[in-house]
Amino acid sequence: MSKFEITLRKNNEFQFNLKAANGEIILTSEGYTTKPNCKNGIDSVKSNSVDDNRYERKESQNGKWYFNLKATNGQVIGTSQMYENKANCEGGVASVKKNAPIATVVDLTL
Repeated sequence: MSKFEITLRKNNEFQFNLKAANGEIILTSEGYTTKPNCKNGIDSVKSNSVDDNRYERKESQNGKWYFNLKATNGQVIGTSQMYENKANCEGGVASVKKNAPIATVVDLTL
């Protein structure tokens, strides 16, 4: 089953990773100063992930592909891993669309 994992960074910021059922990280958040803000980020991913217009696909300088998921206000709420090609990047988008709305939340900071 897919899940959001909340963790604490070394700089004491909270972040989440969306993991697919196979355990692979498919989306990573920015750092948040508070846990409630991190949880709000998860809610934003859940609601925005179904809208293809919220995904910004990009090619990096080294030719690899990645995507950002943006909120309605245009703020980036999650970034993917790097993919070898655009087709694999699209597969990552499809995985977030499928997994984010139904993912459980696991708080690893407790």
